[in-house]
Amino acid sequence: MMMLWAVVLTQTVLIIGLAIALYLRQRRGQQQLQKLQKQLTTLISTTEKNNNLGHEIKELRSGIIGVGQRVINFESELTEQQQQLQHLTDKQQSLELADPEAKIYSRAMKMVELGAGLEEIIQECELPRAEAELLLRLHQTKSG
Repeated sequence: MMMLWAVVLTQTVLIIGLAIALYLRQRRGQQQLQKLQKQLTTLISTTEKNNNLGHEIKELRSGIIGVGQRVINFESELTEQQQQLQHLTDKQQSLELADPEAKIYSRAMKMVELGAGLEEIIQECELPRAEAELLLRLHQTKSG
């Protein structure tokens, strides 16, 4: 009979040990499951952020390409305007050289700007009095 109690007691201890082992294993499994769920949540969040950043990068690239295109167009227009300005400057210089009267008026205006008097302008530039007076009045209108 003693032996029977020893066998029963041994089996009971084994059953309790197995139950404890199963309980601990289940608990460890739940902890691992919770850990995996947290990692999954983090992964999903990171993936969403990554997708958003990818979208923002695409938008920035598009914007940069647009700005680059506008800069290229602006440079092209600027080059055209510089060429036109150079052409007009060359044309103006050639007209000034071709027209001696333009030189005289140009010199007279310079003298007016420097503060020369009516008589001085008439003598130096050989302009009629009426024209010299007109230049003086024009200068006074501009500066006044």
